[in-house]
Amino acid sequence: MSHLSVPYFHTAPLNEQQAAQICEWVYEPPYDIYGWMSWEQMQELGIEFGDPELREQQYLAVLDADGGLAGFAQLFPLQNTIRLGIGMRPELCGNGYGAEFTLAIVRTAIERNPEAEIDLEVLTWNQRAIRTYQKAGFQITDTYTRRTPDGMKPFYCMVYTKQHS
Repeated sequence: MSHLSVPYFHTAPLNEQQAAQICEWVYEPPYDIYGWMSWEQMQELGIEFGDPELREQQYLAVLDADGGLAGFAQLFPLQNTIRLGIGMRPELCGNGYGAEFTLAIVRTAIERNPEAEIDLEVLTWNQRAIRTYQKAGFQITDTYTRRTPDGMKPFYCMVYTKQHS
C-alpha cells in the first residue's frame, strides 16, 4: 500500500451524536466483542462515553481528513501513564490504516501529558491489532489475565516507545 493511500487522521472532542453513532457499529466475529450496548443504555447507566463528564475528560473522536468519524479513543489516566482505548469504524478495519490511526491518538496523548508513559491493553489473540500497534511504535512489555464480560482472558500490555513520534 502506498503511503499516499493512507488517510490523514486527527482527533477532536467526542460529541453526543458521534457517541450514539459508535454504539451502532457492528464488528465481524471474533471482533464483535468490541461492540457497545445501545446509546440509550450507555446514557441511562452513565457509563463510559454515555457519561457526559467522562466523555469530555477521556474520550476523543478520531476523524478523517474530511471530518468523518473514523473511530474513537479513550485516554484513561493512570499514575504517570495514559492508557489508550482505541476503536476504529468497522468498515475501516483491516485496510492498513491502523498505525496512522493509532499515531493520531498517540500525538494527542503526548500533547496532553508529554511526561506520561503511553500504553494499551490488547487481547493476546488479536494479532491484527498487535501488528498494528507494533507498526505504530508499541512494544509488548507484559502479559497477564484479567476479567472481561466473557470471563478471564489473557492480555498483553504494550508501551509506546517515544522514538517513533
